[in-house]
Amino acid sequence: MVGGGHGLLSGNASESGTEGAVTVEDMQRLVELPGVPPGAPVPDGRRARWTEHRRARREELVIAAVEAVRIAGPAFAVEDVARSAGVSKTVIYRYFSDKDELIDAVLARISSGILVPRVLGELAVERPDDRDRLHAVVATFVQLIEQEPALYRFAYAHAGRSGRSGLVAATDREIAEALGRVMGQRLVEAGRPPEPAMTWAYGVVGMVQLAAHWWSGSRSMSAADLVEQLTALAHGGLGALLPPRRS
Repeated sequence: MVGGGHGLLSGNASESGTEGAVTVEDMQRLVELPGVPPGAPVPDGRRARWTEHRRARREELVIAAVEAVRIAGPAFAVEDVARSAGVSKTVIYRYFSDKDELIDAVLARISSGILVPRVLGELAVERPDDRDRLHAVVATFVQLIEQEPALYRFAYAHAGRSGRSGLVAATDREIAEALGRVMGQRLVEAGRPPEPAMTWAYGVVGMVQLAAHWWSGSRSMSAADLVEQLTALAHGGLGALLPPRRS
């Protein structure tokens, strides 16, 4: 039955067995673009719609995974994500090759959808002086640990593992460079070179992260006291570079 040339994959093959045969690429397209026969041209509009559908569906599953982490904690299972999304595990694996890829997507979501927007949003708000701006930024990071403890523990547990350091570095860089640009402009306005602002900004980001992580385990002071101490240290360093803002 297979050797007779009339099998499922034989198509309209010629005597050579190659012309008109269904290729691996055709079979892949049957999965990616259902309803489009092998060998048929794919309308650009349909391909674009299907690509957007897959992107949107994947994003929905990432959001469900974030909720699963909130409920189940850092050691969540794929079953937890499926339950949160209201689908089977099979559906999850249609969009993620394995759990590691799902974890990467959750980490990226925590960074780009939660942490970075909150911090940069506070940094963008006009405030009467530099200390108030710094206080708001530091408080936002500490509040995230308090308000989203499961997500914080998840991010800390997984972000340092092999292959994920790039995401951590990119997140740190985005926040530090935004902070450095703001304070670099302040230095320029004061008639001073802006370069030290970036050194200071990276130092502040590292200090806040390490101190906040230590505090998350020790709870040796209130969150408000931690924010005040970190703000004072960051502002003190800035004060060495910059004269007070004139009213």
